[in-house]
Amino acid sequence: VPSKGWREQEYDAQLAKSLSDSLNLSPLLSRLLVQRGVTDHSTAHRFLHPSVEQLHDPFQLPDFSKSIDRLMTAVQKGQPIVIHGDYDVDGVTSTVMVNRLLELLGAKVSYYIPNRFSDGYGLSPESIRKLHDGGAEVIVSVDCGIRSIEAANRADQLGIDLIVTDHHEPLVTSQGPQLPNAFSVINPRLAGSSYPEKNLSGAGVAFKLVQGLCQRTGHQDWLPAFAKLAAIGTVADVVPLQGENRVIVSLGLEQLSSGPNNVGLDALVAVAGLAGKSIDSENLAFRVIPRLNAAGRMGSADLAARLLLTNGPSRESEANGLARELDELNTQRRQEQSNVFTKAKERIDADSEIGSHKVIVIGGEGWHRGVIGIVASRLVETYEKPSIVLSIEGEVAYGSGRSTAHFDLLGGLNQCAELFTQFGGHRMAAGVTLETANLSILQLRMNQYADMRASEEEDEFKLEIDAPLELKELNGEVVAGINQLRPFGRGNPDPVFQASGVKVVEGPTVLKDQHLVMTLNQEGYVFRAIAWQSAHRREFILGLGGEIDVAYSIMENHFRGESSVQLSVADVREAR
Repeated sequence: VPSKGWREQEYDAQLAKSLSDSLNLSPLLSRLLVQRGVTDHSTAHRFLHPSVEQLHDPFQLPDFSKSIDRLMTAVQKGQPIVIHGDYDVDGVTSTVMVNRLLELLGAKVSYYIPNRFSDGYGLSPESIRKLHDGGAEVIVSVDCGIRSIEAANRADQLGIDLIVTDHHEPLVTSQGPQLPNAFSVINPRLAGSSYPEKNLSGAGVAFKLVQGLCQRTGHQDWLPAFAKLAAIGTVADVVPLQGENRVIVSLGLEQLSSGPNNVGLDALVAVAGLAGKSIDSENLAFRVIPRLNAAGRMGSADLAARLLLTNGPSRESEANGLARELDELNTQRRQEQSNVFTKAKERIDADSEIGSHKVIVIGGEGWHRGVIGIVASRLVETYEKPSIVLSIEGEVAYGSGRSTAHFDLLGGLNQCAELFTQFGGHRMAAGVTLETANLSILQLRMNQYADMRASEEEDEFKLEIDAPLELKELNGEVVAGINQLRPFGRGNPDPVFQASGVKVVEGPTVLKDQHLVMTLNQEGYVFRAIAWQSAHRREFILGLGGEIDVAYSIMENHFRGESSVQLSVADVREAR
C-alpha cells in the first residue's frame, strides 16, 4: 500500500507572526491557530481560553422564547411533558439532559426513545398517537423532528403542543424548505435564523434549551453540570469542534474529569477504563461513546438513558450493573461490525462494479442494522470514498452513509429523493430506507451526482501536513503548546507533523491484528510509535528500508503517574 500524497498546509505567515508577538505564543502554536481559522487576536484568545461566558444567548434561536414560555406553563400547571429522543448517543444525551432539568424544575416529565429495529428513526404518527394515549400534552423532540411532517400534523390534530428541537437539515421540495406544522421549531440551520452557531449537534441544541430554562428560572449555576452530557453528544455526532461546539466540549470535559458525577456517569467512565483519569475528546470517541451507542445499536437505547439518569449513592450497584450490560453489548457490537466489514470489503475488492465508483453503495441480506453506520465509516477510511452500507431485509433496505470532506452526502440523496420511503441527515452522514429493488438505481444516481461534481482536487487524496517538526525538536514545551488546542476533533484536527530522515530501529510489529507498533530514531531521539488500523502496511514499511519520512501526531501516554510522548503515525514514505 503506497503512501498518500502529502501536502503542507498553507497559512498566513504574517498573521501568525503578529499573533505570536502580541500573545506571546510560540511560532508553531500561532501557525496552527491560523490554520484552524483564527483571524485576529481576540479570536485566538477565545480559542485558547474557552469559557461559559462565550456561550451565545439561546434566545437568539428561532421560536426559542415561545418554547420556553410553553414549557414553563406546563411545569406550573403540571401538564404531562414527554421528551421524544433518538437512539444514537446524540439523541440519548439530549433526552437525558432535558428530562433531568425538567425533573429538577418539578415538571411532570417522562421520555420516549424509539427502537431502531421496531420503530425506526424519528417521530412517527404512531408514536405521537401512543404518547397522546399516555396523557402527553406537550412533546419535545430532541435530535429529530425537522422532517417529521406527518407526525407533526398528527400532534396538531390531537391537540398536542409539539416543540421540535433539531439540528438536521429540513426537507427541501420544489417549493423550498418544508417545516413541520409544530407549536415551535428550534433549529439553528433554519433559513433566516440569526443564531451565530449553525453547526450545533442535537445535544448542543438540547443544551441551549437547558441553558434557556436555567436562565428563566435563575439556576444558571446548574448549567456546567449539563455540559458533560452535551460534550458527549457533540463529540459523538462529529460536528466541527469550533466556535460554540468547542466551548461546550471544553466545559464538559473539564466537568467530567473533575467531577463530581452522578453514579451512572461514574459507572460508565469506570467500565471504559477511565476512572480517576483526565478525560479528553479521544477518550470519549473511542471508549465512552461506543459503549453508550451499543445500547441503541444492539438492542434498546433505553438502557443507556437509564444509566445516565441513575443518581444517588444508594443506586451505585444498579448503575454498575447497567454499565456492565452496556460493556457486554459493546463486545457484541464489535463482533457484528467486524463480520459485516469483512463481508463488505471482500465484495468491494472482488467486484469492480462496486469498488471502481466514486461512491460505494453496498448491501447485504441480514447485515446487522445497528452497525452499518460504523462499517460505512470504516469503508470511508479504507477506500477514501463516500460509502453507503445497507441492511437488506427482504423487499426493504435500510442504509447508513458516511462521507468525505469534499462530498455533500445529503445533497446527493436529495437528488434521488423519490427512491426513498424515508431519508435524512446532513453533509457528512445520513440514513435512508428504500425498496431493495431500487438499490442499483441508487448506486447509479449517486455516482452520476458525484461525477458532475468531481474535480482533480477531490480525486487526488492528500494528507494535510500542518508543519514540519523534527523528532529532535519534541520537548515538554512544544507538547504543552499543542495541548492548548484541545479538544481535537472534526474542524480542529489533531495536528499532523512531518519528520524527515527517520530510521525504524524496532518493528513494525502487528498489535491486536489491526495496528503496527514500532520504534523510531532520529539522530538519537527515540520514540515509540503506533500506526492505527495499518497492519496491512507492514510489508510496505519493511520494504522502504533505510531512512523514511514520517507524518505523525503527538500522543501522551500516562502510566503509573508517569507521562511519556508517543507518536501516532498517519503515513510514512521513503525519505526525500
